[in-house]
Amino acid sequence: MVIDIDASRATIEQRTGTERYSREVIAALDRLAPPQISLRLYINGGRERLPPLSSRVVIRDVRLPRLWTHLRLGPTSWLARPHVLFVPAHVVPLLHPPTVVTIHDVGYRVFPAAHTARRRLELELTTYWSVRAARHVLTISHATKRDLVAWYGVDPQRITVTHLGVSAGFAPPADPQAIAEVRMRYGIHRRPYVLYIGTVQPRKNLVRVIDALARTLTAGYDLDLVIAGKQGWLSEPIVRRAAELGITHHVHFTGYVADADLPALLAGAQAFVFPSLYEGFGMPVLEAMACGTPVITSTMSSLPEVAGDAALLVDPLDTDAIAWAIMRLCGDENLRTDLRWRGLARVRQFTWEECARRTLEVLTAV
Repeated sequence: MVIDIDASRATIEQRTGTERYSREVIAALDRLAPPQISLRLYINGGRERLPPLSSRVVIRDVRLPRLWTHLRLGPTSWLARPHVLFVPAHVVPLLHPPTVVTIHDVGYRVFPAAHTARRRLELELTTYWSVRAARHVLTISHATKRDLVAWYGVDPQRITVTHLGVSAGFAPPADPQAIAEVRMRYGIHRRPYVLYIGTVQPRKNLVRVIDALARTLTAGYDLDLVIAGKQGWLSEPIVRRAAELGITHHVHFTGYVADADLPALLAGAQAFVFPSLYEGFGMPVLEAMACGTPVITSTMSSLPEVAGDAALLVDPLDTDAIAWAIMRLCGDENLRTDLRWRGLARVRQFTWEECARRTLEVLTAV
């Protein structure tokens, strides 16, 4: 059996959740697939950024600057006649062999203000096409599955949920000095801090997080907020909000943080704050738990499904609730310890091996 895989997302240098998923699930499929299954990866350059793979994996670098999915991936795979094509991120090529696609979220439906009108139309059309063109659809949460059934009329029998895992590097640092070094490197060593990691964009609810920090400071807590991630669409009002409140010396925008620095950055935080308005899964929540960091997250979309009873859940539209959760965690060492242990236990339920096993079941069935 031959499985073709769109590996283009796995070669992206600055990885966010979708790219991390592509990279990890490909590596886990390579580890788990039996010898009679061949894996053939298609990339658009960046071969050196693929994960370590076995010698049985064939890599085809078919480059094209634009429209790569439709003009390179689709025709090349179709001519190669695999048993199935696996697309880990959203878009099925117009010309394709039997295909399985992963739809991560439909956030543009829930929070349209986070996208331009052109981008919303593009996402709408590609999702509508992909869920109809694919033989089977994977989603990374039950929340996204419900969205596809409700908004796109997809038969729930054609959707399989494959929860994501936690990458091996996310764990409490063995050397406490690593935390001190990362704090010095990013200039966040002066005060205790709460941390957000992810793209800086409106649906991440960061304006309310900054407002909540201001209320926490007014209540007498001497804290910083560290916002780690590259700036996305409509990030300017988020950056500007700290200046409007006069707390710029308490809010640090680090930009994109390399994977190697994330565990120490997480482990050094008083709390990880992630009250997003919408998430297809919310991988940073699990990564924070894996590093022993107490988590504050949202009651919306997939986040309760991921966090379980191992985090403080807050209404993301209630700034006072976010501020209260920050103050409660920073002021209660027993609560921090309890959530730390709950989080470490919770993440053991999410592995890339299980994600890949369920994915492989679907691919072989198709």
